[in-house]
Amino acid sequence: KTGFIDGSCEKLSEISPLLHQWVRCNVIVLFWIMNTISKELFNGIVYSTNAQSVWKDLKERFEKVNGSQIFSIHREIGSLVQGNMTISVYFTKLRQLWDEYASLVTLASCGCATSRAYLEHDHEHDQQQKLL
Repeated sequence: KTGFIDGSCEKLSEISPLLHQWVRCNVIVLFWIMNTISKELFNGIVYSTNAQSVWKDLKERFEKVNGSQIFSIHREIGSLVQGNMTISVYFTKLRQLWDEYASLVTLASCGCATSRAYLEHDHEHDQQQKLL
């Protein structure tokens, strides 16, 4: 059913004998999407009739990285203290924050010196995480 969200399974013409099947599959995919999103997002797509357009809309919303979210995670990493947490809980929380940060920030991958320096720094960080 991925063809309905990636556009490879386009809507058939009105005279096609298979149009009814296409519409049924499109509705199934649309319901799958609607049943897996939050109530707030659901209200914005409840009247949609095309799974691909809903998927594109959701992708546009969530594909963009929010600079304030990155800043917030980075600040939380810097201010995290063990306090009353066990070392295991503290490490898990720290690791979770770093993983979330890494998923939001992509480093440039051109061949320039700055890009290589960023990639080396990222590689060193990964190595340090493995040692912990």
